[in-house]
Amino acid sequence: MGEFSPALIVMAGGLLAPLIPNGWPRNAFMLALPIAAGIQLFALGFGEYWNYELFGQSLTLTRVDGLSRIFSTIFLIAIALNVIYAWHVRDVVQQAATLIYPGAALGGVLAGDLITLFIFWEIAAISSVFLIWASRNRRAFYAGMRYLAWQISSGVLLLMGIVLYYGATGSLAFERFLDGGFALTDPEVLFIFLAFGIKSAFPLLHNWVQDAYPESTVTGTIVLSIFTTKLAVASLARGFAGAEALVYIGAAMTAFPIFFAVIENDLRRVLTYSLNNQVGFMIVGVGIGTPLALNGAAAYAFCNILFEGLLFMAMGAVLYRTGTIKGSDLGGLYKTMPLTAVFCIIGAASISAFPLFSGFISKGLIIGAAAKEGYFWVWLTLLFAAAGVFHHSGIKIPYFAFFAHDSGKRPKEAPMHMLIAMGISAFLCIFIGAAQIFTGPLGDPLYALMPYEVKIEDSHSAYISYTAPHIITQLQILLFSGLAFAVLQKTGLYPPELRSTNVDSDWLYRVPGRAFAGWAVGASRATWNALWAIFSDRIQALMERIYAVHGPEGQMARSWPIGFMALWTAILLGFVLILSFIS
Repeated sequence: MGEFSPALIVMAGGLLAPLIPNGWPRNAFMLALPIAAGIQLFALGFGEYWNYELFGQSLTLTRVDGLSRIFSTIFLIAIALNVIYAWHVRDVVQQAATLIYPGAALGGVLAGDLITLFIFWEIAAISSVFLIWASRNRRAFYAGMRYLAWQISSGVLLLMGIVLYYGATGSLAFERFLDGGFALTDPEVLFIFLAFGIKSAFPLLHNWVQDAYPESTVTGTIVLSIFTTKLAVASLARGFAGAEALVYIGAAMTAFPIFFAVIENDLRRVLTYSLNNQVGFMIVGVGIGTPLALNGAAAYAFCNILFEGLLFMAMGAVLYRTGTIKGSDLGGLYKTMPLTAVFCIIGAASISAFPLFSGFISKGLIIGAAAKEGYFWVWLTLLFAAAGVFHHSGIKIPYFAFFAHDSGKRPKEAPMHMLIAMGISAFLCIFIGAAQIFTGPLGDPLYALMPYEVKIEDSHSAYISYTAPHIITQLQILLFSGLAFAVLQKTGLYPPELRSTNVDSDWLYRVPGRAFAGWAVGASRATWNALWAIFSDRIQALMERIYAVHGPEGQMARSWPIGFMALWTAILLGFVLILSFIS
């Protein structure tokens, strides 16, 4: 029991939670689980634990190192905050999935081999869909089915890659795949790469996020927004660090969601596009692959879970109190939901990387690493994307929800437990962002969790966040981005909030895909009819012949003389004797 996995603590608790009386006993039990798992995580220390045998292979359930520790720590913090935020929920399905799904994601981060990763990968996929179906409506059901199709496809690709990789190497070790002489185009690693890419929401593989997450419940969307993509980022950092293709894939991810987020009316969908954008920064860091860049990817994932989760919490509180999350239907809510508005603004400042907020010290690591390694155009793309984030998440979310026009809605402030969860998240966003001023980079608590040691070589190193060039550059980006929003808004050029549904890359299967499916069905039916017309006459003639011979009036149905039958019996007996003699 001393090597018991923190992931199993959370997952087992999710299975046991329905047996606890609903209300405060179950809430207290659920909150105790991530706390106990966190104590266990740091009690274990670095190393490999709970080795077990499966199909003749020696596998490792839990591996604690720098990379898995930072992701596990923030996962456990997020689980605790989600439990507090959802204290009002009495739905057993949601409560169980809120623990089992994050526990499986935690198990994937801690997995010491590919089979263990696959097991947790699939548990996370299957358990997470119940958070979508918990809305219990037709849209959520179909969105959940599409989501499940994407997630299972990712699992199938992962399993195919594991089988091929094991066949080529005889190893199930979960390490850097490209270090073994493989190229990214080799099937042994390509399938694994695509499996990670689906969960990371690579471009053209991303629209399951926008399709499914906003259809979940108030609390379910928050849980979904945290774990799946970050599990994929951690897996990419483990298996594909330094794969240069990820630099350009990540850069594309940071840029394209901006345009969709600007025209989107559903504010939770705006945040899902922001999620794609933010994961893109992490993937760029993984692709660069230097210790500085990998630290940036891990640190940004840590901070993103807090501030993006905070924004989702604020929008969840708005939806909970008003019944809508459409920007066109909101506005003026700061009058009766002032604390939620303040927490939302803190989340917006953090995701926009304002100095003194958590995004500032973590995003700078990735941008600085891109500049340091000579990725000039990628560096420019990241600066553009940073400005875009301020547009759609830093300004649009709080502006259209709490300010803008007065919608006339006067809802109550968010419930106390929601405010507590948002307040803790907001405090951590500020604490992480400002701590380095007082402690210096070497004493920064977030930097102490980073997986790789980076030496401070000079005052211009991106590892030191609070330098004059970094602060001035970031403030210039924010200033001009804010100015552009103000000018576009005042001149009426900013896209208005319209009651509409925007189609993303899902257009490929909703329009031409549906047309192709219809054509395939029609072509199959026409082919069948043609073949039936060709062979039906021949089949009918054959059946008539069989009936003529074997039917009631057929030749085989008539009576035969005894002598005739005795003759045929003798012939068959002779044939059998000849065969016996030959053999």
